[in-house]
Amino acid sequence: MNNKQRLTSSEITGLWTQYIQNTMSTCISKHVLATAKDPEILSLFKFTLNLSHKHLEMVKDFFKSENIDLPNGFTENDVHLNAPALFTDNFWLIYIHDMTLHGLSGYTLSFSNSARKDVRNHFYQCNIDTMDLYNKSIEVLLDKGIYQRSPYFSTKQTGKSPTQLTYIMDSFGDKRPLNTMEAGNIYFNLKKSIVTKTLLNGFKQVIQDKEILKFMEQCSQTIHKNISIFTSLFEKENLHSPNLLDGETTNSVVAPFSERLMTFHIGFLFHLAATYYTTAMITSMRIDILGHCDAAILRDLKTISLFGKLMIKKGWMEQLPEADDRTELT
Repeated sequence: MNNKQRLTSSEITGLWTQYIQNTMSTCISKHVLATAKDPEILSLFKFTLNLSHKHLEMVKDFFKSENIDLPNGFTENDVHLNAPALFTDNFWLIYIHDMTLHGLSGYTLSFSNSARKDVRNHFYQCNIDTMDLYNKSIEVLLDKGIYQRSPYFSTKQTGKSPTQLTYIMDSFGDKRPLNTMEAGNIYFNLKKSIVTKTLLNGFKQVIQDKEILKFMEQCSQTIHKNISIFTSLFEKENLHSPNLLDGETTNSVVAPFSERLMTFHIGFLFHLAATYYTTAMITSMRIDILGHCDAAILRDLKTISLFGKLMIKKGWMEQLPEADDRTELT
């Protein structure tokens, strides 16, 4: 009975989003497989490509059974397999690990927003597959000694409750040290910002369209400011920040991907960044961190607005199915 129910708006959104993101992942995996040299990284991206194909076929089956048109997504026209490497093998390893975290967040949300049993089973399996990819990627990162761990804290502190309002609201003078949740969220967001910054560095080298290049430059300014602010918080606490990956971009000036794919990818990452800063803000208890997260969200939202306008102007935006306009039906 459950499987005969129509797909809900939330279920369609989850499947639609997954289709577009998996077609993008397919293009990226094909480029890495055509340019990477490290056998462990090649194996990881072969596994990633197989997962993308598997998940895409499942989404196609859902949409076909419901007589819903698939989005266009990204195709072989969006990847140029003869292009030289734009990033090092190590960057792609860090990148795929980072993207598994985005995938886990997205699949969990889609799973929790689904009612039909077959759709829930689908996103449940996607989560398992992505956790498997996460484990594979982190093991390679650890084996190569390039996984960056968040700061260590003393384990000898006893549990206690804050007794003064200044724990939250001390806006002047010395501030209490960061707690583990605050430090963990900042480190998590910094790692993601650094990956996005590296992608921007590479994409700017190969983009020809001046309007898109201007957008990428604006994105770089935003990401640089966010990284600088949150890195300075760690410096004041004598905590280490994640390393920049600026040296992981090659000197190629040949685009491996279409400008549509590169623009979409950056916009997608800025959408995610806004949600992660929101999580950091609502779980922090230091008022200066709340202010920094709020400012970062506003900067990202401004960038997201520019992204949306650019995608529409270029005719690249794919429109989700809409509710019936009842005024036109009467």
